[in-house]
Amino acid sequence: MSQTSSIAPLSWPRLVEEALRRRKAEGLTQKDHAALAGVSHPTMAAFERGETTLTLAKAMDILRVVGLVDEPSPEDAQSRFVREAFERWQALVAPLAQDAPARFPNGWYRIDYWLEGDLRTPDLAAFERLLEKLVVKKGGWPVFWAPAGVDTFMREGEGVIECWWSPPSEDAHNIFDTPDFYTFWSARTTGRMVLMRGYEEDGAGTFPAGAILDTTLPIWRMGEVLLHAERLASLLKKTADSAVTVHFRALYTGLSGRVLRSWANPLSDLVIQGHAARSDEAELQAEIPAADIEGRLAEHLLPLTASLYERFGVAGLSLDRVKAEVERLKASSVR
Repeated sequence: MSQTSSIAPLSWPRLVEEALRRRKAEGLTQKDHAALAGVSHPTMAAFERGETTLTLAKAMDILRVVGLVDEPSPEDAQSRFVREAFERWQALVAPLAQDAPARFPNGWYRIDYWLEGDLRTPDLAAFERLLEKLVVKKGGWPVFWAPAGVDTFMREGEGVIECWWSPPSEDAHNIFDTPDFYTFWSARTTGRMVLMRGYEEDGAGTFPAGAILDTTLPIWRMGEVLLHAERLASLLKKTADSAVTVHFRALYTGLSGRVLRSWANPLSDLVIQGHAARSDEAELQAEIPAADIEGRLAEHLLPLTASLYERFGVAGLSLDRVKAEVERLKASSVR
């Protein structure tokens, strides 16, 4: 015996009719609606004619603009965005040898954030130009940078830009054949960002890969991403006084077997020797007002860094020590 479903069959003509009604009620032109949905004007026109040849992704983008999609929470949406980016990275590295540096065989870190507030959503071309403006070199590979020669992918219907610093072809040579070089990042025009990278420590050559985690590099890399979030928020907010919150996360993997050690900056105040990591992963989170980041960067980084250090049996990290490293980070900026 078949069971009846509580979900009514989809009436496409009625859904299109309701979307059209809402568009007009909100004072949007067909062109406005297309721009907000990230689809072409002809695609928008085809939707309103009731054509069923559109992809589901584009139809959802159109319906979302007028509130006809039951959205998950923003946190769930960010988790899905990060998961899809990770799956994309997995597909890109799948053909490589298991021990290839671009696969981060000894572990990797991932930093992501999303912006919450009254934000505008630029088209992909404008968003790409914004990201180029935000690139700041701070003594390492800049975050969310797409240098000439790397693989960049733009997904028009989804408002996503992806970048992978892929390995060279077999007949080419890469002098930077280390895990920290092979960056992968993804960015959505709605203010969602995620970056994956291998550990600089694993390409040093002075000690075995997977042996240490540097004391200063997490402060620098998390600090760079937070500063990036502040600048992106200032460019995307609709008005000068719009309040924007940065939802920030960092995930460190492959920690088992590592010890905390001062390596990247021998002159740093953070000369700390920790025990072997107590867990293989560390996930750090924070919610920070975007306008409050640069002036209080050390205060925002202190609980994140302290939580990471605790995995190595190190406690009592002081704000002054983090402030000293943040000042070095800020002073290193070279455009």
